[in-house]
Parts: sequence; structure tokens; C-alpha cells
Amino acid sequence: MASFIVEGNHQLHGEITPQGAKNEALQVICATLLTQEEVVIENVPDILDVNNLIQLLCDMGVSVKRMGKNSYSFKAEHIDTSFIESQAFMNKCAKLRGSVMMIGPLLSRLRKVFYATPGGDKIGRRRLDTHFRGISNLGATFTYDSEKKAYRFETADRLQGTYMLLDEASVTGTANIVMAAVMAKGKTVIYNAACEPYVQQLCKMLNKMGARISGIASNLLTIEGVDELHGACHQILPDMIEVGSFIGMAAMTGSELTIKNVSWENLGIIPDSFRRLGLQLEKRGDDMFIPRQEHYEIECFLDGSILTLADAIWPGLTPDLLSVLLVVATQANGSILIHQKMFESRLFFVDKLIDMGAQIILCDPHRAVVIGHDHRIRLRANNMVSPDIRAGVAMLIVAMSADGVSRIDHIEQIDRGYTRIEERLNAIGAKITRID
Repeated sequence: MASFIVEGNHQLHGEITPQGAKNEALQVICATLLTQEEVVIENVPDILDVNNLIQLLCDMGVSVKRMGKNSYSFKAEHIDTSFIESQAFMNKCAKLRGSVMMIGPLLSRLRKVFYATPGGDKIGRRRLDTHFRGISNLGATFTYDSEKKAYRFETADRLQGTYMLLDEASVTGTANIVMAAVMAKGKTVIYNAACEPYVQQLCKMLNKMGARISGIASNLLTIEGVDELHGACHQILPDMIEVGSFIGMAAMTGSELTIKNVSWENLGIIPDSFRRLGLQLEKRGDDMFIPRQEHYEIECFLDGSILTLADAIWPGLTPDLLSVLLVVATQANGSILIHQKMFESRLFFVDKLIDMGAQIILCDPHRAVVIGHDHRIRLRANNMVSPDIRAGVAMLIVAMSADGVSRIDHIEQIDRGYTRIEERLNAIGAKITRID
């Protein structure tokens, strides 16, 4: 188990470039299983979750070549069916939540697949009903194999297109169903589909491969099934969650920072959410400039009531940034209610922030009231344990701004979502040491 030793109260300066989007990478890498031809993916982030998925594809018999620093070639010409029915495959899937999106592609290719309940962040219930029901609507059956402790999906023939209304706009659920439907017979219509940039990018890549998907960027997707897909080349977007994390670091450390190549058109409501906390963000081409601010003030609603920031399906605010926004609010002038609707365990890390001097009232597992210090009271260093990717980076931001030296344990959680984060931050002024 590794840890970060963080010396706080150092300003950042210069430029930093966000990595490729983690959530998009997991989807498009799974999609390479849909064709026997070569698929080239560029701007692949060098992070634990993505590297583990790539290794899993190698174990399955997929030919994977690293073509450059962040460029990979995938060719799923041969899939080792004996391996994907083995206990080793189940064990690896159980440790990687992103592997759930292999169900749709493998079912299209092989007509049968076993799948163990996936792992991932411990942030509350993360049900798979949308995945399973959607794939069942296409004609697959699933049963639970108690001996293998895994689900068995199978279909006697090609999947069959149909109309479906999803019970929730699940990003990974939508991706899984889309990948299952692109080679199904006939037309599939998916209503209440997720339309995050990750899903848009997946659909665009599949269309390059020969799929026929319309309605991209909306919650109503129409898919005309095709007999086969071919190779393609795809560029992954910058990671909007990392962009938001860097905004939070600049704000909390009182730094002037430029974030390069952020893909403004794909950030949605994220910049305005930080502006509502009083932060100044300037668009310079496709870069984001954050000037140094000694003070920033939280807006109120027009009637004078306390501002509420809540997660919502796209184009609403992504839940992955609420932890960062909460941390930034601790040093703003004003008060705010943070409402984390989707996951009931994501706010539990605030007890460590309270120990560090933050004024936070945890109302229930989903809501927290933050009373900003306006830098009148500096946060104190503390020892912390990262429970998940996003809480882990929120803890890192707090430690970078606090007086003294903090320690964050279990940073493997942060490594799952952020590429060599300490090296990149130290290059622009942070003081972070990794220890094993």
C-alpha cells in the first residue's frame, strides 16, 4: 500500500495538461471487442483502471500494441473462449468495474459470456439492473451460476433490436446496451439514454467502425443493426473530471494556473458551477486560465436563499466533481448545500475535513452544508485514507492547501483515475512525496 506525504501551503504556477478521459477510455477499449479488425485509440490515459482493462484484453487473446506514449492498437481477431469461462477471468472482472462493459460486445461476438459482480469504488450501491434489463430486452437470457459465483448471459442467435425505455440514464448501462445493439437484427430505440460526452464519443467511434447510430448527444438513440464492424481510429477527449480537479487545486492554493487543451465544448456546466463559487475562469482558445484569487464568494439564489449544487444526468453536473466543489467551498466566502443524489457513501470523507478545521454539517448520507472560511481560518494538516478516486483527490487538494504536512494512505485509489499525479503537480510547484 502506498501513501502521499503532502507539504501544504505551496502555490502552483505554469501550465498543466489533462490526461485522456478515464470513463471514455474504458468504454471505447471494450468496444474494440466488436470487430476482428484493428482499432487504434489515441490519448489513452496511463492509469491503473485503464491499464488493468488493457491487460485483461491481452489475457483474453486480443493483440494489443503500444504505438506511442498514449496510443494503442487493439485487434480482437481471436478471443480465448476457455479463458473467459475460467475463474481467473472472473477474479479479474470482479476487481475492475469498467469490465462490466464487455458483456455487450462479448455477447454479440460469442453468444455466451460469464461475468462476476464487478468491484470499483466503495461509494454505495451501484446496481447493474439497467445493464441486465437492457441486454435482456435484446433477447439475451441471464442466470446466476452459484458454483462460479457469476452471471451467465447467452443468446441462441443474434440479438434482436427492440424499443426500450431505460429505468435510469446510466452511462455505463447505456454504453453496454449500445454495444450489444449495434450488431443486433433490425432497429433498436433507446429512450432515456445517457448522453454524456463519454457516450457520445463511443457512438461516434462505433459509427466510424460501420455502426448506424443516430440521435447522438440526445437521450433518444436509434440504432440500425449491421452485420459486422470494421477497424477505425479514435481520439479520446481530455478528462473533464481532471480539469475540474485542477480548477479546485488552483482555487484552494491561491494559484495562477493555465490548464491546456480542455475541450471547452465538452465541459458542459462544469465551468459555471465553479463560477457560482466565485472563481474566475478565462477561456483562451481551448485553454483555461485561472487567475490568482485571494477571495472568492459563493452566489446566492435570486431570492437570497442558500445556493445548492446537486449532481444530475448530463447536461447536469457530474457527480464525480461534487467532492472537489465541496472542498473548494470550505475556503469561499459564504455557505452552500452540496446534494449528492446518486451515491450514498460519497460524502463520508468530510469527517476528515472537519478534523482539519472545515465547517461542514453532514445532514445525511446525501447532503452536506459547507460554511466557507474565506481564508480567515486555515485548514490544518491531517492523516487520511482515500476511500475512492474522487474523495482521494479531494483529500489531496485539501492537503495541498493546509498548513503542515499531511499523509494520505491507500493512494492506489487515486492512481486508478489520475496519471502520475504527484509528478505532474510537483512540476508546477506542489510538494508531494510518494512512499511505499
